[in-house]
Amino acid sequence: MTKPTVILATSNGVGMGHLARASAIALALKEYADPIIVSMAGGIAEIPDYMGIRCEYIPGRDRGWMPREKWDQYLRDRLLALVDETGAKVMSFDGVVPYPGVIAAKFSHPKLALVWVRRGLWQKKPQRFVLGLQSKMMDYIVEPGDIAHAYDFGPTAQRSDATLTAPVSLFKKESALSREEARKVLGLDLDRPAVLVQLGTGDSDVNEKMTAALSGLLGWKDLQVILTKHPTDKNGNSLAPDGLDLRVVRHFPLARVLHAFDAGVCATGYNGVHELLPAQIPTVFVSNIRGTDDQEARAQWCHDFGFALRADQADLEDITATVRKLQDSDIRQKLAAKCAELPDTTGGEEIAQILYQLAMREEPVRPSWFTYNRLIIQDHINRGMRHVAYMGLRRVGLIYRAINPHIVVQVTRQEPPVWGSQTTAKELHPLIKGEQRFEHLITGASDSYIARRKEIAEAAYGEKTEIINTKKA
Repeated sequence: MTKPTVILATSNGVGMGHLARASAIALALKEYADPIIVSMAGGIAEIPDYMGIRCEYIPGRDRGWMPREKWDQYLRDRLLALVDETGAKVMSFDGVVPYPGVIAAKFSHPKLALVWVRRGLWQKKPQRFVLGLQSKMMDYIVEPGDIAHAYDFGPTAQRSDATLTAPVSLFKKESALSREEARKVLGLDLDRPAVLVQLGTGDSDVNEKMTAALSGLLGWKDLQVILTKHPTDKNGNSLAPDGLDLRVVRHFPLARVLHAFDAGVCATGYNGVHELLPAQIPTVFVSNIRGTDDQEARAQWCHDFGFALRADQADLEDITATVRKLQDSDIRQKLAAKCAELPDTTGGEEIAQILYQLAMREEPVRPSWFTYNRLIIQDHINRGMRHVAYMGLRRVGLIYRAINPHIVVQVTRQEPPVWGSQTTAKELHPLIKGEQRFEHLITGASDSYIARRKEIAEAAYGEKTEIINTKKA
């Protein structure tokens, strides 16, 4: 019997949460289905080589590779072309806001079922106002479980339209490497303590949190501080205090090598919490309050029930003092022992089963076109409100730039796109992050699919394009 194809699409969110969940579900699906991951997140570069699962990168609207008004149609056509190429009957979407292009793809294909993988713990942001309409567009809604579910008082908490599963995580006890094996893989000293630091950089307040957290590690004898990105600001200036042995490592998934670490300092995102704590890593959480995810509620639950330490993200001195507590071996032992009480993270397997059953069903349920049009109208209203705010900010910016002019640099080269079916992070990262347009193809793409993709690219970019530098697996 031929395995059904399931497409797992994700948005370009903050961090790797969306992609990590899609990856965990895809791994569970591999046994009895053919999963394909498509995403607007640059982190997708890490996935195909590790998991042996076909992937496609789709440039997000924020890349500026095409006129913004054409992006939704581009996204719809990309998804529909992939559905036709693979024969998929089910597509899941993991993201806070299902893009109009995603919903349009569902309504443009007679047998495509759409599943919303909708994380809980939302902050009360403007996105909640179209939550009801968006939910009605779906054939099925799944809420990945959250260990802090009891502290969820956001707009999704009282809804009864989703199936709640166990938490989803790439960490699995049976596949995680031992401490010694993990340290050898990462190139760490086997006998020295090691701490994993996963905090973002960028805006000044985020940079200050990084510096405050690293300062709390000063004085820990023989410590190895492991980061996933260089602790520098946008100008290349170091955010780390002197006196630390810093190392930057790239490994996907980190869940597999977490036993290498004696402690962790991490943002309180879904991904970090549901990997570090099940791995029994003593952790300090420093929340990121941007975005929709209520990281403060999750951090507070972890702290209140003794699974982790919560630092006050608004108090730099408290961040340093709380991180310093990790130097106490008794505190680390207590946190690790408490984390052993957490239930298994089997949500990936549960959601995989849901998607498989839907793929085997004859016909998806169709919401009405009336509901769909209401959502599109609301989306245009929301864009209009954002446009008004943007114009006000832009006027302020123009006045500022008239006083303090700078040289304008064109980030994206308006050249024909590079085409390819690369599958390794080494090949994909430069293309995804680069200045030139990049059109990514799944491995083994048919000639008809490549021809259709060329038509889609020409419509989006408004110019003829040649298939160049194509690497077919």
